[in-house]
Amino acid sequence: MAAAQGRLSDGADGMDDTKEGDRNASSTAPPAFRAAVDALRTARLRPQVEVEPTPAPQRLAPFAYALEAAVVDGDQDLADGRLVLLHDPAGHDAWRGTFRLVTLVRAELEPEMAADPLLPDVCWSWLTGALQARGLSYGEPSGTVTRASSHYFGGLSERPAASQIEIRASWTPREGLGGVPDTAAHLASWCDLLAQVAGLPPAGPGDASVVTLPQRRGPQSR
Repeated sequence: MAAAQGRLSDGADGMDDTKEGDRNASSTAPPAFRAAVDALRTARLRPQVEVEPTPAPQRLAPFAYALEAAVVDGDQDLADGRLVLLHDPAGHDAWRGTFRLVTLVRAELEPEMAADPLLPDVCWSWLTGALQARGLSYGEPSGTVTRASSHYFGGLSERPAASQIEIRASWTPREGLGGVPDTAAHLASWCDLLAQVAGLPPAGPGDASVVTLPQRRGPQSR
């Protein structure tokens, strides 16, 4: 899954300050971080969401691991994003914990939907609702919801106007046994958010409360 790569080139809380390699998930990392990364690597997710590792930012925390994902329909992407797991064994005052999850999610919208004044509040509620739906405990959530519109002129005037929604957020997953948060469940919740932004129906009977995005723009070619 290479589609999401290259579309996430603008900074997301430093998420694009990356280096090649996966040294932060190596055997030199603390056991709690290695266990959290292993859970991310082995999580079972809905089939429409394609996930793969990507180089992690190196200056946000002593240890970091990152994933990119795209919601895929055939050879087209409906939404894409990045999730970064940060770990500071000494703790972090702003996080109020030793782990932090940072995310960027983006999708194209119909202009009429993008103009809805309630859209930012609704999108933020999708994030918190996805975490709460799986019974996850978390703290210190923060983030932004941004709407952007593009209008084309001159040689590009035949292109229709495009609107995009972007969610940038971070939160502290509560640590469980051995100081390890349930990162697999947090990843599943994040994928629920991606699917919701993409306009997919709920994954199963347990997700019946999910409200999908109406009038989203058609899928984008990969």
